[in-house]
Amino acid sequence: MLLEDILEEYRYHCLARNFTTKTMKNKRQEYKQLLEFLQQRRAITKLESITSHDLDAYIRTKRQKGLKPQSIVSMAKQVKAFFSWCVREDYLTENPMDKVTLPKLPKVLLTGLTTKEVVSMMDSFNNKKYLEVRNKAIIAMMADCGLRAMEIAGLKEDDVRETDIKVFGKGNKERIVFISPALKKILIRYERLKRQYFKNKIKYSDNYFLAYQGKALSTVAVYNLVVEASKRVGITGKRVSPHMFRHYFAVQSIVAGIDVYSLSRLLGHSDLSTTQRYLQSLQNDELNVKATSSSPLMNLNKN
Repeated sequence: MLLEDILEEYRYHCLARNFTTKTMKNKRQEYKQLLEFLQQRRAITKLESITSHDLDAYIRTKRQKGLKPQSIVSMAKQVKAFFSWCVREDYLTENPMDKVTLPKLPKVLLTGLTTKEVVSMMDSFNNKKYLEVRNKAIIAMMADCGLRAMEIAGLKEDDVRETDIKVFGKGNKERIVFISPALKKILIRYERLKRQYFKNKIKYSDNYFLAYQGKALSTVAVYNLVVEASKRVGITGKRVSPHMFRHYFAVQSIVAGIDVYSLSRLLGHSDLSTTQRYLQSLQNDELNVKATSSSPLMNLNKN
């Protein structure tokens, strides 16, 4: 079977699964490079002719170009995903990427946001102007519900209901997250100012969060407002991004006593190991809270 044909079939498989535009762009670029390497450097055009040695050579070219280990591993995941699909479709009997040696990555613990920083970032926006109230509502929703930037940007008005939010995550997978009274208070004010702001203006989108022109927000806009909030309160020495609010939500939920399985469902993870990685950066004081609450001696009188 021609590798080029199978790659095209896989592309449509990914489109059918509603992969994001960014993911599809990354896949196209990577598979184009892989195809060119195998055809031009290894004289391979058939899928079944590819071996782990060929893919090892492909990885070496990435190292020779000076790519960082993290970039190489990310690229290799795209390639491995394709061959795993080939195995599931019975085009191959085994994944040639399984025997490919990849660079080892150092374990880096995230320096998470503190509750004080999250509150300060929310309070850096005033309660009077539409865009300020919108930005506060976005930060509050990310911190209280653990939504991704793409999920925030993609929310429709009908998705945000009285006590919960219908979220469409990666691969268009649907899940439900819940609105706390504290978040509800902020959303009520946002919705009121939104109605006032657009009373005599055209809304071009039915998205829940709108840009000032009445258009849907982009994920870049969500990222930029988070950066703006961090600058307003003077956060330094750590990376601040929409993803860090998702991390904050995960850590605080665990400290509050939620089980990992329930947290995984709220975050929209398909694999528990992904959720567990969020929890490797629990600070000592957060671990102290959990250790004290679960201490056998502390709980003697409760039994």
